[in-house]
Amino acid sequence: MTHESNLTKWIPHVVLMGFALACIVPFLLLIISSVTSEDSIVRNGYSYFPEQLSLTAYEYLWSHWNELGRAYGITIFITVVGTVTSLAITSMLAYPMSRTDLPLRNFWAFLVFFTLLFNGGLVPTYLIYTLVFDIKNTIWALLIPGLLMNGFNVLLVRTFFITSIPPALVEAASIDGAGEIKIFYKIVLPLSMPIMATIGLFEAILYWNDWFNGLTYVTDPSLFSIQNILNRIISDIQFLSNNSSLASSANETMAELPSTSVRMAIAVVGVLPLLIAYPFFQKYFIKGITIGAVK
Repeated sequence: MTHESNLTKWIPHVVLMGFALACIVPFLLLIISSVTSEDSIVRNGYSYFPEQLSLTAYEYLWSHWNELGRAYGITIFITVVGTVTSLAITSMLAYPMSRTDLPLRNFWAFLVFFTLLFNGGLVPTYLIYTLVFDIKNTIWALLIPGLLMNGFNVLLVRTFFITSIPPALVEAASIDGAGEIKIFYKIVLPLSMPIMATIGLFEAILYWNDWFNGLTYVTDPSLFSIQNILNRIISDIQFLSNNSSLASSANETMAELPSTSVRMAIAVVGVLPLLIAYPFFQKYFIKGITIGAVK
């Protein structure tokens, strides 16, 4: 019995360690490849033990730091502002729909759910945002289209409010004289930090990794986000690699272009801020703060 109990206890740990390694090992290869010389990658392929290390890829990115620094600032701004605004809109829409005394409660929930099934399409959406709202080549083009509010997140937060916020607690606050706004900001939101952190992390990742809005609505290079700048650098390298005469005129030979390793360096540069931010959100995923709230 003891042997079987120990075996049962260790199997989940082994499985989880296997999943963790499956996530860590490719990322480790990504980092090693970004500091591997281009010639070594071309001759031997990707390896955890490269023959020759080189920082050429990062030097190439550093040579574009003026563009990268500005793009980082824009991306950080839209990520912070977009995430905070999205959380505010999502929570303020989800909370009324979680209340049983809301008139036409199911109708409003259906309207939100309807947006998950149907949309106007790319061309009508583009025309509305550019001709009606006139957001092309503005910072709003990186904040609003497709990212500011998500129906799935609204329904997810609504479900959390219904299942995790005790109605007795809201009723007690109402009896004590608290209004709806005070109940929402003083009671509901503090008890909803786990779901707020989860949705906030999802939104932050979407904003940080978004390149489609910049590609569709922005043509001004001064408004490019980090993803658009990195994609542009990759396109420039591919263009120069396919046109050796132009590469020579730009004082860059084919051997000097880090076309492979720079892709890895770009991936590292793009994902590093998210890795730094994740530990600050992780504690909310495992912390249950509604225990004892009714009492």
